[in-house]
Amino acid sequence: MFDVAWSDREVRYLMRKEMGYSLAAIGWAIPSSNDLLTKGYVKDDVVFSISTHSSIGVVYTLTTAVKHGRHSTSNIAATYKNATVDVKFDSKSHLSTTLSFREKFSPSTKTLFTLKLPDHSSSELKIQYFHEKAALASSFVLKQSPAVVISAVIGNPRIAFGVEAEYKTTRCFTEYDAAIHVANPKCNASIILANKGDLLKASYMHRFHQPTRIAVAAEITRRFSTKENSLTIGGSYEVDRKTTLKVKVNNHGSLNTLLLYKIRTKSSLSISGEFDTKGLDKTPRIGLAAALML
Repeated sequence: MFDVAWSDREVRYLMRKEMGYSLAAIGWAIPSSNDLLTKGYVKDDVVFSISTHSSIGVVYTLTTAVKHGRHSTSNIAATYKNATVDVKFDSKSHLSTTLSFREKFSPSTKTLFTLKLPDHSSSELKIQYFHEKAALASSFVLKQSPAVVISAVIGNPRIAFGVEAEYKTTRCFTEYDAAIHVANPKCNASIILANKGDLLKASYMHRFHQPTRIAVAAEITRRFSTKENSLTIGGSYEVDRKTTLKVKVNNHGSLNTLLLYKIRTKSSLSISGEFDTKGLDKTPRIGLAAALML
């Protein structure tokens, strides 16, 4: 539970998707507090995912999510080597297709092209350069007003600095962010300044050694424009090699719990609950997620 490398989803939290992907690709094995406070909690009522692969190496994945017992979405994805086709449809007859192609031209350079249909406004071309202690990434987004995103990360597994900026062809910067991450085997901390300096996030995670198998994390968020503050505190306990318990609570009175059971490699079952401690008359939300690898 504690010896994990950053996944793409986890590191996006640190410095948005470009800088996060750069850190993950470099291979820096730095656990994130966002893993403890976010990963695994079921946002929909029911989520079911099943994966299998063919004899020629094609991986098929079917994912279905049902929200509030009515609206449902489904994804069918097929991956072969560096190409992925992802078809998404929902109960409101919306249909979209995403085509992704990855290519590695050299040990330090990668490209990713994503085409989305029928709405191609979010399609993008991404180029990434990686060094032992640095990474540089740029992407071109095919919007009505095309945007270019440039990000850079420098550091090592113990301390990393990153910046990112988005520039539109209308000659204006729409986003610029900066972050710093410090880590050691027992704990890690991050400070993020995002949304043109309007949003400040500070997080900390501490892992206790065996035999306790406990981790705790806290995150503080400050939005200067609205003077809003938020505080989230969470923890996890590894009951055994297959069972993990997680809990988190924030200053708005939201209490979340999670029970995760690993059936086997890449197969798991999880049950999560969300309770409003300031409105006990409200019905708690219960979520169920199952992931199977055949």
